[in-house]
Amino acid sequence: MYRINRHTQKGFSLIEALVAFLIVSVGMLGIASLQTTSLKSGHTAAMRTVAVMKADEILESMRSNLAALNDYTAGAGDMGTDNGCSQTTVASATCTPTQMARDEIFRWKRSLIEALPNNASTTASVVVTPPAPPSTMTTVVVTINWSERDVENAGSTNMNYSVAVQMEQN
Repeated sequence: MYRINRHTQKGFSLIEALVAFLIVSVGMLGIASLQTTSLKSGHTAAMRTVAVMKADEILESMRSNLAALNDYTAGAGDMGTDNGCSQTTVASATCTPTQMARDEIFRWKRSLIEALPNNASTTASVVVTPPAPPSTMTTVVVTINWSERDVENAGSTNMNYSVAVQMEQN
């Protein structure tokens, strides 16, 4: 004969449900933290990509104007000169290579400030080092600095990107 137990447990007890809820809550907090870190890293990577593209932009301008390579030298406070060489109203034939170089530095630094966050702290410098004989290669170092908001420390984090290349000057 089978005996019927009237006290058979059906469902979960309250303590089991609370323990399961606690485990799920801790897991969800971990996922939220991971998502926040991922978003922050993604933003930093995007800004670094902008810096890399902007450095490549000025280097390509320099490669197209090797006659005035030394005129691309610009410190962090040197914004270049707006000569209007790259505007459609001024024929580029009326600009000398030196004027073109200073104009390209001006336009590049303005676009850099607009592209990176915290515009006031965005700076860039271009250092052109002439070749030492017997070498014919000029060394160019482009450095870009910017600040990103740091939520964890309630401030900002200084970021930078620097690239050095060698070019053969005409």
